Amino acid sequence: MRDKLIRMELDVGRMTLRLLTVFRSSQHSYDSTDTCLVAVVHDGVTGLGEGTPAWAHGETVEQVVAAVAEHGRDVLGPDLSDPDRVLDRVADWDGPVGARMALDGAVHDWVGRSAGVPTWQLYGVPRTMPEPTGYTIGLGSVAQTLELVANAPAVGAFKIKVRGAEDLDRLAAVRAVTDLPVRIDPNEAWDLRTAQELTPALRALDIQLVEQPFPRDAVEVYRRYRELPDRLPVFLDEGCTDVDSVRAAAGLADGVVVKLAKSGGVRATRRVMEAARQAGLSVMLSCNCESELALSQAALLAPLAERIDIDSQFLLRDPPFRGLGLDQGRIVLGDAPGLGVLPSDQHAFGGVDPSTGVGVRSDGGPAD
Repeated sequence: MRDKLIRMELDVGRMTLRLLTVFRSSQHSYDSTDTCLVAVVHDGVTGLGEGTPAWAHGETVEQVVAAVAEHGRDVLGPDLSDPDRVLDRVADWDGPVGARMALDGAVHDWVGRSAGVPTWQLYGVPRTMPEPTGYTIGLGSVAQTLELVANAPAVGAFKIKVRGAEDLDRLAAVRAVTDLPVRIDPNEAWDLRTAQELTPALRALDIQLVEQPFPRDAVEVYRRYRELPDRLPVFLDEGCTDVDSVRAAAGLADGVVVKLAKSGGVRATRRVMEAARQAGLSVMLSCNCESELALSQAALLAPLAERIDIDSQFLLRDPPFRGLGLDQGRIVLGDAPGLGVLPSDQHAFGGVDPSTGVGVRSDGGPAD
C-alpha cells in the first residue's frame, strides 16, 4: 500500500569529473571537479539532472547536495503532472544555484523521457546548434598552447585564458596557425592600465572579444574602458548572474556570458537571456566544467544565443554521459529520450540506474 501512495521519489549524490590535463586560469588550477547528480522518479519514469556549484560565488558541492536532499521534494511538489509549474517553483526557489540547476535539469529530462522523445524536440529546439562552439584553452606555454590548438576538435572558435602581456606571444602563435575567431578571458586579472597597453596588440591580432577583463565590482573601470578608441568588445561573465545584474551590465559591456551554473537551470537562465536581449546585449551561452548531461540541459537555450561556448565535454577523461556530437563546428544533440544523453558507465557517478533512479542515497552519499 505504501508504494501506491508514493507518486515521486528524489535521490541525490555527487559526481566527480576528471579532466584530461590540469586546467589553469588566472584564478584557478584543477584536474577534477565535483558536480551534483539528481534522479527524479515519477510514474515509473526517471529524469536525471546535473547541477554545478556556483564556485565563483562561494558555493560548494556539499551545500548543493545537502540543499537538494533537505528541500528538493518540497520544491518539486508531490508530482510532475504540471512540469511548467514545477519549473517555475525551482527557478523561484532561493536555494543554491547548483541545486536549482540539478532539479531543473532532472525535470526537463523527465519531460522528454515520459513522452519517449528528446526534450529538445518537444521544445522546438534544432538538433544542431545554430552557431559553432568555441573551445577553451587554459594557461600554458606557447608550445603547450599550440599543441592544444593542433589537437582540438573541429570547433568554430578558440577561447584562450590569459593573464597579461606575457601571453601576447601565445596569442600571436595561435593566430599564425588558425584563421578561426580567437577570444580571450583574463578572468578579472586586468586593471585599466593593462587593458590600455594590450589593446592595440590584441586588435592587431584580430582578437574577437575579451571576457571579464576587470574585477566584477570595478564598475568605473569598465566605463572608462568603453571610452577607449578601437577597444575590444567586452563580455561579462562572473559579473552577470541574474536579471538585475544583466540590466546593470548594459552600460558596462557589449554582451554577457550566461551559464546554467550561474543562474540556476534552464528556466532561470532563459529569463536572464531574455533580459539581456531587452537590454541590447549580445549573449554567449557557455558552461563550467560539466558533463554532457549538464551541457544538454544548456543546449535547450541555444537558439537564444549569438555565440556558443559549450566545450567541457572535450576536456573530460572517462565522461560519465555520452550523446553529443559535432558537425562542422556545431554541437549536435543526442537523440535518446529526455535530454538526449545516456550514461557511459553508471559506476562513474555513484551507481545511479537511469531506468529506476535507484543507487544514490538521499543523504548525498554514494551508493552502498
